[in-house]
Amino acid sequence: MKRFGLLLIAVALGLGACTPNNVKDAKEWQQHFAKHKLEGSFMLFDNGQGTFRVYNIERAKERFVPAGVFEIFLSITGLQTGAISDTNMVTAAGPFHQAFRNGSAIAFQEVARAIGKDTLQHWLDTVGFGNKKISRIDTFWLDNSLQISADEVLGFTKQLYFNQLPYQRRAQELTAGLMVMEKTDKFIFAWKSGYGNMGSKRIGWVTGWIEENRHPSFFVLNFETENPSADMNALGMEVTRAILGSEGFYKGEK
Repeated sequence: MKRFGLLLIAVALGLGACTPNNVKDAKEWQQHFAKHKLEGSFMLFDNGQGTFRVYNIERAKERFVPAGVFEIFLSITGLQTGAISDTNMVTAAGPFHQAFRNGSAIAFQEVARAIGKDTLQHWLDTVGFGNKKISRIDTFWLDNSLQISADEVLGFTKQLYFNQLPYQRRAQELTAGLMVMEKTDKFIFAWKSGYGNMGSKRIGWVTGWIEENRHPSFFVLNFETENPSADMNALGMEVTRAILGSEGFYKGEK
């Protein structure tokens, strides 16, 4: 069984009992969660240095409903199988690239049905995505059948960036391109957010990378709240930007 989580490698070597030198507990990030009364975890992997900064390691290994971040997987698989012809393909929610940016559930349910259950199961198994469980073809990433950890999401995101997933290069490059939301002369900021429900808890995600001077750093945020009126996407981006800003990003100096 393939597992692509970055931290899981360290866990196998004894993380927790004897933390490797390249994994550091970023306890100071707790303030960004406390500000909004959130529970959560944040992982930041500096690819050049090969170092981790992690807040709430135990939560980072716990699996949750993937919700909107599963749309990354659906995009690659759709492009691989032809269910998505290209990023301009018209869906029920408009051009696919716009549906991706907006996180349109209708568009991705359409894509999932076009791919088909057996083919989706094949790719879940091949990639080793979380617990690999499918219930209904167009709700399984929303109804708590499929679950994945923040660590696994981070590993998946890193492999996408480097075209290391078991898909055609075109499918990976087009999907990675969809994730680029901001591009300036100082940085490239790529991300995908989403949220779902687990009982009374609302689970939020943001995953992606920030690149400065051709040097990528990968991150994943997972958080929860029981506030039914919380703007989950806005909260996720506020916490993500605050943590990355506190680490000196956005200046073009990394």
